[in-house]
Formats: sequence, structure tokens, C-alpha cells
Amino acid sequence: MFGIVDRYILLEVLKVFTAVLGTFLLVVLSMLFLRTLEEVNLGALGSDLVMRFVGLQLVRETSSLIPPAFFISVLIALGRMSRDSELIALSACGLGAGRIYRALLYLVLPVALLTAWFSFSLRPLAIFETQKILHRREGQIHQIGGIKQGRFYQHEQGLVTVYVEKIEGKERLRNVFIHDRRGDRSRLVISKTGVRRIDEASGDPFVTLLKGHRYNGVPGQPDYAIGTFERYSLRLEPTKSGHFRSWKRAAFRTAELIGSPDPRDRAELQYRIGNPLAIVTLTLLTVPLTTKSPRRRAGGRMFLAFLTYFSFFNLQRLAENWFATGVTPGWLGSLWYQALVLVLVLAILLPEGYQLRRLIRRSPRAAPG
Repeated sequence: MFGIVDRYILLEVLKVFTAVLGTFLLVVLSMLFLRTLEEVNLGALGSDLVMRFVGLQLVRETSSLIPPAFFISVLIALGRMSRDSELIALSACGLGAGRIYRALLYLVLPVALLTAWFSFSLRPLAIFETQKILHRREGQIHQIGGIKQGRFYQHEQGLVTVYVEKIEGKERLRNVFIHDRRGDRSRLVISKTGVRRIDEASGDPFVTLLKGHRYNGVPGQPDYAIGTFERYSLRLEPTKSGHFRSWKRAAFRTAELIGSPDPRDRAELQYRIGNPLAIVTLTLLTVPLTTKSPRRRAGGRMFLAFLTYFSFFNLQRLAENWFATGVTPGWLGSLWYQALVLVLVLAILLPEGYQLRRLIRRSPRAAPG
């Protein structure tokens, strides 16, 4: 039954988990917001899409934030109870590690289910919606070569400089300045109006100036020429974006990944399974990593806890890449790192275990002579 001890441990962990996860989300939110503002400043994203874009990215990252936040929260809560001798008191009342695990189970299951919901459903949906935004903006950026009004832009490895004072609607440009240094002669082109278009044959973006002035050559030289024109077209290099390609597989629905023979699809599926499974695996390590006696120094175990934290999540990405590229065999999968970390940590802590100390005391060598 759900007793007072279970409720107490559950509330202690839940309070810390709420604070830690909230801190993680605020830090990630600030980083995503600054990164999105850079995209807006470069003209790669419209200002009207900032909040939606940031929200989708935050949903995308949440499934990866919950496991470390929960692991740290349980360590902090149990560590505080150890310093206050509460674990010693529970042990004296016959409530050992099994009872602590039972209390944690009431929180582990809903947190694991929440992580699975984010990992299996919300994360792919958020990535898919983000792709649609980037793909739509990518098409718009290609139409003007990444140009935003009121800024200077360089193309063709810096040989072409373009400035547009104002962009009206989707096609009209106002007060356009182009400095073209390709070839053996420098060309300066100025026009009050212009249009942007896509060449139907090649798909390349062009800026076409209407009724402007052109200055060829170097001022003061005999071959310097000044003229007018009715139309002047300039091809621009399209701005490339790698988001759509790099997130394509991560945007697949989970049902599409199940049963796929492609190792990359299987690696993505196991990555999604690994997030909720990490909640259970890391919780199994929290009780052994907590020093029950306040008289014993907890520095060694805290160092091992942080080493476990970094090893676990670094091995997670490494195992996924190895499985997707065929380094590890198909039967092994990419979830082996969870069992490896669990076995290594328990093996390190085994010499301090109660059962081993009892066996040593009962051994013939320990008997009084």
C-alpha cells in the first residue's frame, strides 16, 4: 500500500525534480531563443514565427532533458535525506533499499510514460512542423538569395555586393545597389526599382533592376563609362539550409520506423525507446550511489554519479551512431550502453556492499585465532 514513507520520499523527489527540470527548460529555452533570433537577424526566419519555432524546438528537446533531470533529482533528494540521517532511521526501522525503490516506483512509472509520450509522439511531430517552417522559409530565401532589406550582402565569394533598401510584398525591390567585381572591370549598378524572380529553366534566383544607371571601370581611368539601362539581371547564390535534410529521419512517425530494415531507422527507433528506458536504468543506480551514513564521505560517490551521468548520455549518442553506420552488429542494437553503465557502476560499488562485507567477516581468515 501507499504509506507515509512512500509519500514522503515521493514528495521530496518530486519537489526537486520540478525545480531541476524547470531550470533545464529555462536554460535550453534561452539558448534556443537566442539561436532563433540569429536566424531572424540573418533573414532565414520570419519574426512572426519566432515563438512557434522556439516552442517546437523546446518540445523536441524535452524528451532528452527528462532522464538527466530525474536522475539528478533523485540523487539530490536521497543525498539530503542521507545528510539528515533519515536513511539511517529508515534502515533502523527495517525500511531498506527495497522500500526506497518501491517509493520511487510510484514516480518512475508516470515519468517514464511522460518521456515515452514526448519521445514517440511529440518529438517527431515537433520536428516535422519545424521542418515545414524551415522548408517554407528556405523556398522564400532562395527567391532573393537570402537578402533582407536594409543590409549589405556578398555573393560569389565576396565579388558581388548587394544592398536593397526596402522589399515590398513578395517581388518588388526599392533602391537597389549592386557592386560587381567579377571579371577585369568593376561595375556599379544603381536602380530605384527592381524585381526578384526564379529562372524557370535552371531554378536559379535572379534580381532584375529596372531603369537604372551603370558605372563601368575605375573612376579617373580613360575607359571609365557611365550609362543607363532598361533591365539589368544578376544571378545570386541561393542560401543553403541543412535543417530539412538533417532532421528528416527524426521526423518520421514511430509507426513508420517499426519493422524497417534500414539500420538508421532502427537506430532512431531505439533512440526513442532509450529515453523512457533511461528513467528506469538511472533510478536503479541512484540508491547504490547514495551514501546512507552521514559519517562517511560522499565525495567519491558523487564523483562516480557525475561520471555515470556524462558516460551514460555520451554513450547513448555514440551507440546510436555506431549502430546506424554498421559498426556494431544488428543483434546488439544501440541500447547496450544502459546495461554496460549499470553493470560497471554496480561492480565499482560492490566491494562496499553489505553482503560482501558479511561474507568476509564469516570467512576462515577473519575468524579469531
